Amino acid sequence: MRTFVAGHRGMVGQAVSRRLSELGHEVVTRTRAELDLLDQAAVARFFQTEHIDEVYLAAAKVGGIHANMTYPAQFIYENLTIATNVTHQAFLAGVKRLLFLGSSCIYPRMAEQPIREEYLLNGKLEPTNEPYAIAKIAGLKLCESYNRQYGATHGIDYRSVMPTNLYGPGDNYHLENSHVVPALIQRFHLAKISNAPSVLIWGSGRARREFLYVDDMAAGCLDVMNLSRAEYEQHTDPMRGHINLGTGEDVSIAELTDLIRDVVGYTGSIRYDLAQPDGAPRKLLDVSRAATFGWHATVPLAEGLRRTYADYQKAIRPIEEPDQAPTAAHA
Repeated sequence: MRTFVAGHRGMVGQAVSRRLSELGHEVVTRTRAELDLLDQAAVARFFQTEHIDEVYLAAAKVGGIHANMTYPAQFIYENLTIATNVTHQAFLAGVKRLLFLGSSCIYPRMAEQPIREEYLLNGKLEPTNEPYAIAKIAGLKLCESYNRQYGATHGIDYRSVMPTNLYGPGDNYHLENSHVVPALIQRFHLAKISNAPSVLIWGSGRARREFLYVDDMAAGCLDVMNLSRAEYEQHTDPMRGHINLGTGEDVSIAELTDLIRDVVGYTGSIRYDLAQPDGAPRKLLDVSRAATFGWHATVPLAEGLRRTYADYQKAIRPIEEPDQAPTAAHA
């Protein structure tokens, strides 16, 4: 089985690649320099020559609230282009199986909690990441549409999973463009080594989020792909062809902040910048569909954070604060 993992250098792609390799797949990867997924002709040449059997579409332009608000055009354009190029060119090359990885931000900002798959498109999106969310919605609708039009005639079986907020080894630790867990790890680590008296956190800390360890997510992706077509169709429907992956539990950002501060060993104080946005007040996924075929998260949040910080210390050179001297940041 030749399996192409698009986006293998990102945290999600790394985890999926690890899991596939453990199970004996021949994992095919390309760096961006080798294959620019924004280049339709290049993607077409790749699929026409590489004889790929299945695709895990984990490539995406991602980031936290700051990045989404700063680069909305790039977020919608690049994610739409990646989804359409990979999905359509895979189809033209005869690839029957594809898994698209979305994001829980596809759901309405004020969705009833926990969020069921059928709540998609039932309300307004969170404004701070609407462009990214729309691109992800388009990606899962691509999969549904190719199944509806070509499933019976061409054997197309394109599936989608919607993971909750992910964290773990290989994450992006940039202070401004990363998601909340790696941003907090980086911020507290830098504060600890520089003996900073306090750390400033965006927002009020009251927003609640669910966090899934990335290797649990990868196991869920393969479980979804390993379902028979009849089993997958039993858990989905043609117009709601995605499955949520999450823990079924959430914490406030303030609670998460305290956990990460303890893991890092920072002893200073925490201040909250109330002028900055919280994002959606709550995002907790209903994961009952995944539970029906036996998947569930196994890594508790505190343990996952310890593993993530250990990986950060081992593999990531800290990125200095913009107003911090290099000697302090890299001590």
